[in-house]
Amino acid sequence: MTYKNDVARTGQNLTESVLTLTNVTSSSFGKLRFLPTDGLVDAQPLYLSALTVGSNTHDVVFVATENDTAYAFDSDTGTVLWQKSLLPSGEMPSDDRGCGQVTPTIGVTSTPVIDRSAGAHGIIYLVAMSIDASQNYHQRLHALDVTTGAELLNGPMEIAATYPAAAGGLNTFDAGSYEERAGLLLLNGVIYTTWTSHCDDPPYTGWVIAYNSSTLAQTAVLNVAANSAGGGPSIWMAGGGPAADSSGNVYVLTANGVFDTTLDANGFPSQGDYGNSFLKIATGGGALSVADYFTMYNEVDESNGDVDLGSGGILLLPDLTDSGGTTRQLAVGAGKDGNLYVVNRASMGKFNASDNNQIWQELSGALPGGIWSTPAWFNGTVYYGPVGSSLLAFKVTNAMLGSSPSSQSAITFGYPGTAPAISANGTANGIVWAYENAGSGAAVLHAYDAGNLATELYNSTQAAGSRDAFGSGNKFITPTIADGKVFAATTNGVAVFGLIN
Repeated sequence: MTYKNDVARTGQNLTESVLTLTNVTSSSFGKLRFLPTDGLVDAQPLYLSALTVGSNTHDVVFVATENDTAYAFDSDTGTVLWQKSLLPSGEMPSDDRGCGQVTPTIGVTSTPVIDRSAGAHGIIYLVAMSIDASQNYHQRLHALDVTTGAELLNGPMEIAATYPAAAGGLNTFDAGSYEERAGLLLLNGVIYTTWTSHCDDPPYTGWVIAYNSSTLAQTAVLNVAANSAGGGPSIWMAGGGPAADSSGNVYVLTANGVFDTTLDANGFPSQGDYGNSFLKIATGGGALSVADYFTMYNEVDESNGDVDLGSGGILLLPDLTDSGGTTRQLAVGAGKDGNLYVVNRASMGKFNASDNNQIWQELSGALPGGIWSTPAWFNGTVYYGPVGSSLLAFKVTNAMLGSSPSSQSAITFGYPGTAPAISANGTANGIVWAYENAGSGAAVLHAYDAGNLATELYNSTQAAGSRDAFGSGNKFITPTIADGKVFAATTNGVAVFGLIN
């Protein structure tokens, strides 16, 4: 019901009892159907089982497009249960704002989130961008009934915000200048949206804007580059969602931009500009504030060279025990520099101008080609998919990642690498699913034994006659796995895979 299945962003579904290490083969598993849409699907499909729609029960997959359309499909038949345009009368999806990162139109880019307990039947929350006849741009938060697509909570809510600058005056959120790229986060009754600019074009700052999930009223605003004069950073994370811990803290990775190397008495950037950083954002008291952070010692050089963290997503690891028996709460993140960073969430390390020795662990050069994706976690292992490299597994022992991969895939993944997802039944039948963009060619779905990535169980090119081909590849795609089916987004719909006999 959310990006990568949970707010830690592990990517694991541990209740998958249908798909196993023995039946995910080209002889028994393949493409079942294709769900066509009216445009590009950048958001991860979401899923609800046993949902009553009308008088019947359905397993439902929810899909949103860059043409501002939301769909609810019966995952077993492909029937469209409802289809909803998110465009007011006289409006169109936004143009690409002169930036090729999302093109040709911008509508729904970020992964929505579902609260099954909200409203009468459950609510799906989405952010949609559009342009009206007067060439005014809009960003709106929608709340739709999951059984009908009807707009709820007097929505949609027009997204607008201001945030003070240290020198006086206000930063004002400009709907045409920003894009909601990272997935939505639902936490303790609040929807968190996070924002980036188009191609680092000014005003280039990073907004976090929160809304009450029961009323859509705005509850809090934070800008992590409020005094950077539009010099960044923003929040991309290749579509990965902000993560959250059990204490209600929110975690993000920021992109290239200004970092104030002059620190205040508490070790925080003097002007509150957090370029190229891990951020821990406190949410208590109805306000947002940076509670802790880590920034690498060479942040200025990395930002100037555009080799920042902002291209990767963050993952919170479960509680781990170190060699001394102490419980550690860790987070992992990586970006364009090829380094894998592990921080202690209780003390993230802040900034040291000399080195990064203050953080829990750094694996320099462990991710050749860099990261434009989000990692996954399963059964004591972190999985990463760098650009131009194999899918890599890093075993964790005594709260430390292995210095080199414990296994890796035989094939390499071109840009943007791959964002793995996991299906398993508890710790059994662990399968790592990886989407290959394949450039301008056809997309490929891969399945690997989670215990040894050298063992490929299946890929969608194996069956004769292009039986499992499912269209052109798309970037930043994470497969969704549920109830024996795998959903893979494309440029014009979603392919559904499962057991074929």
